[in-house]
Amino acid sequence: MTINIIKSKIVLGDEKMDRILTGLQPSGDLTLGSLVGGINNIIKMQDKYESFIFVPDMHSITVNQDSELLRKRIKQNAALYIACGVDPDKNTIYIQSENLYHANLSWILECNTYIGEASRMTQFKDKSKKQKNVSVGLFTYPILMAADILLYSSKYIPVGIDQKQHVELARDIAIRFNKKYGDTFVVPEPIIPEVGAKIMDLQDPTKKMSKSEENTKGILFLLDDEKNIRKKIMSAVTDSDNKIYYDEVNKPGISNLITIYSCVSNKTIKETEELFKDYNYGEFKKEVADAVIKKFLDIQEKYEKIINSSKLDEILDNGNKKTIEIAKNKYEEVRKKVGLGR
Repeated sequence: MTINIIKSKIVLGDEKMDRILTGLQPSGDLTLGSLVGGINNIIKMQDKYESFIFVPDMHSITVNQDSELLRKRIKQNAALYIACGVDPDKNTIYIQSENLYHANLSWILECNTYIGEASRMTQFKDKSKKQKNVSVGLFTYPILMAADILLYSSKYIPVGIDQKQHVELARDIAIRFNKKYGDTFVVPEPIIPEVGAKIMDLQDPTKKMSKSEENTKGILFLLDDEKNIRKKIMSAVTDSDNKIYYDEVNKPGISNLITIYSCVSNKTIKETEELFKDYNYGEFKKEVADAVIKKFLDIQEKYEKIINSSKLDEILDNGNKKTIEIAKNKYEEVRKKVGLGR
């Protein structure tokens, strides 16, 4: 199928860069899994694309949130992105709710989206089953996500496989709008990043480490102190044969620890297996804890400098100013095309 795509590019010297957009919800504290599975992919892409990174705080309130904790996490997570290596000189970083055009465009897009399309979103079906009272926002947030994307003429959207359906909805909305009103939106394309290492829960290595897990004993949060990190790793679930090698099926706990060490030490799985082949489990866990602590303390040192200075507000203010200008122009174009205003 051939689709007419209005390309969005920034010109740097003789080099043209496509625009990319991504967001990480502040619905929980960031973990080692967040770093390996999300932030590291942003870092890899920041030299290749004109990168827009936003904190989608409006998406977070589709489920109940503690307002003070949410506000704290918004700045905390933005500071952690930067501390982990996201370069503010190469990325436009901003907060979704500080730009009113996201919600304004979302309403117009809702009026150009069919109930059947929204009803097919599998994430709504999955999340709504876990709640007693389901908000309308949980149903319509994929359309807000479409507004997030289409406001900035983003060509590529890096998403996990579970979010690919939402980018496809944004594509359908954009194509329909362009056909009805003329070329207006870039039709976005999803990028499924290369599957990197999966970091599993230390207490249940058959499931992914999640920032929203109620039992935090198996979760390594990026802002955990040294004592907590060591305690969690030393009590990680393993097995009884005391042999260190990678086998996800038969040795999920040890395999997870091997993966964790490999990720924080920039070694391959094979290199890690060879390095610790003669260690017992206690010795191995101690080495993993030391490596994680070293990695986290480096991130935390940078984080403290950013969060306790005016630098973060400056970065967010600059991102806000830039994105409001872009979003306003796109929204005004859309508003006029649909016949709103005087």
